[in-house]
Amino acid sequence: MKLYYLLALIPVIGLLGGIVFANRVTPYIFGLPFILFYIVLWVILTSGIMAIVFKLDPVNKEVE
Repeated sequence: MKLYYLLALIPVIGLLGGIVFANRVTPYIFGLPFILFYIVLWVILTSGIMAIVFKLDPVNKEVE
């Protein structure tokens, strides 16, 4: 399996698998309950990870 396929699985595991462990209201981070901060953090991380996957995918080398 290619590295970028495995890299693309990280957000799925983080959002769907980690939400069970992050399911609490306190502490508040940047004024957000922890669960909401966790979800927003993963949305931002997913964008970065997908940008890395885009750069690693050889099909996209021809597009640039």
